[in-house]
Amino acid sequence: MATLTYVYGDQTAVLGPLATFAEPHSYDLCAGHAESLSVPRGWEVVRLAPDPGAYGPSGDDLLALADAVREAARPRTAPVAVGRRGHLRVVGSDED
Repeated sequence: MATLTYVYGDQTAVLGPLATFAEPHSYDLCAGHAESLSVPRGWEVVRLAPDPGAYGPSGDDLLALADAVREAARPRTAPVAVGRRGHLRVVGSDED
């Protein structure tokens, strides 16, 4: 997989790692189309080698996952009604 970005004014096409956000004049390509890419005569193709370390999870990703698992495993307390007005009620929790 790769992202193709081109600039008409410079007659340049850049083929690099998948982009993390959409930009005008950029398209994601499968591996087969990235390998067989051809451009108009007179254009230059710049192929950027992907960083192999960028594909694995980062330390921040692993910490965020561990925090989410801890939060999901934390016991929940039932809400406690602390007031009532007509058909509405104020709900608190035991943690307050």
